[in-house]
Amino acid sequence: MGTPHNEAARGDFAPTVLMPGDPLRARFIAETFLEDARLVNNVRGVQGWTGTYQGVPVSTMASGMGIPSMGIYSHELFHVYGVENIIRVGTTGALSANLKLRDLVIAQGACTDSNFAHHLGLPGTFAPIADFTLLETAVAAARERGMEPPVGNILSSDVFYFKKGGGLEWADLGVLAIDMETAGLYATAAEAGKRALTICTVTDNLVTGEALPPAERQSSLNEMMEVALETALRMARR
Repeated sequence: MGTPHNEAARGDFAPTVLMPGDPLRARFIAETFLEDARLVNNVRGVQGWTGTYQGVPVSTMASGMGIPSMGIYSHELFHVYGVENIIRVGTTGALSANLKLRDLVIAQGACTDSNFAHHLGLPGTFAPIADFTLLETAVAAARERGMEPPVGNILSSDVFYFKKGGGLEWADLGVLAIDMETAGLYATAAEAGKRALTICTVTDNLVTGEALPPAERQSSLNEMMEVALETALRMARR
């Protein structure tokens, strides 16, 4: 069993998958937080790992960058491998000066400039939102750690290098931050009848110009990962 993008066998993925964009971050999660982690996919270097967290099976796999890449990997995990929950653990650019580097943002919904949902054939505009059970579980887990992450809309854009605007126009409507994957993940989960959530860490602030260096983007986002793992644990025990 497998796909053109995934060599894992049936049963290799746990019901919940933590999904960073970066394959090296997937490896970091596996080696840092999971017990008995094993590599189950490495096609195109997009690493997928499965192990246990406090005795509960959990997987982590990279999505790559952008909605098209996220759409491929999340579709296959949901439809081919029977995954029930995908939690994106990614980086984001803040659209507000009030958000600081390393702050967590939880995406209740995802605006987008992408036409990805067109393939669903709907006679209107689909509004991609998170699964509420995952959302409230993650918020509770964060609060128990003394955090109060903002929860709201983010923008999932097809563009990284904007010719003009830089996405800041969306801030006037209360959009918190910008990424490149969440709207595609939420649409794919809705089509599959599965659950999805994005928890992001602010690595750039588009207002102040502050940014984390590349090395820290890979391996210093532990609070986000721990909240996601606690969410996975609680979902398994429901």
